[in-house]
Amino acid sequence: MRALFEMPFNVLYLITICCLVGAMWRRRRQVAGSDRRTAAFILLAFLFLAIGDAAHVGFQVLAFALNKTAEPVTIFGSNLFLVPLGGLATAVTFTLFYGAMILAWAARYKKDIGIWGWALFALAVIRCFIMMHPENGWNKSFGGGPLYIYRNIPLMLMQLGLAALILRDSLAAGDTLLRRIAILILVSFACYAPVVFLFDRFPAVGMLMIPKTICYVTMGILAFREFYIAPKTAPVSNV
Repeated sequence: MRALFEMPFNVLYLITICCLVGAMWRRRRQVAGSDRRTAAFILLAFLFLAIGDAAHVGFQVLAFALNKTAEPVTIFGSNLFLVPLGGLATAVTFTLFYGAMILAWAARYKKDIGIWGWALFALAVIRCFIMMHPENGWNKSFGGGPLYIYRNIPLMLMQLGLAALILRDSLAAGDTLLRRIAILILVSFACYAPVVFLFDRFPAVGMLMIPKTICYVTMGILAFREFYIAPKTAPVSNV
């Protein structure tokens, strides 16, 4: 029953994100010159999100269509579980999303990455190394694996660290857009953390992924309005 609800939601989300990325790309030359670097990094971030979720949702849909959610599919002589492989794709691109958002923060405020920014990138590298370990079970039925919590801790620290940097600078600059994005990152963290730590014991908390997903769609819409359709002479924020 839950899958019957989640699948249409995931497909609708994916269509929305892909349309948003396409609209950003088509209107990229209309971005004000002073905002182009920031807008480009945000576009890159959402492109990563779209690519990873296309694999994640696409493999889920294919697995359901083939009735192979708990069985492997033979591709070029290899037995592959589609659902966990989709999870791997989105795990990688979700990390890249936050890497691009770090660059967007630095471009927005014309800052060097600095020690705190590089510390966040170091967390991304640590997460990638953890994801490379065989015990993640990327090709096992339903994925997960004993390293599920450990590989998500660096990501959650990236979320908190980036939100803190953005809040600090957006409040100082009176930047409405980035302040809202920072708040949405914190809300998405609040939805994601219970799933990471409690899902094995309380599967129902997985429904928190829906408001988490809505947070990212909202971030994209806010950025699109600010950089791609707002009049250049009357920007939304005060930066």
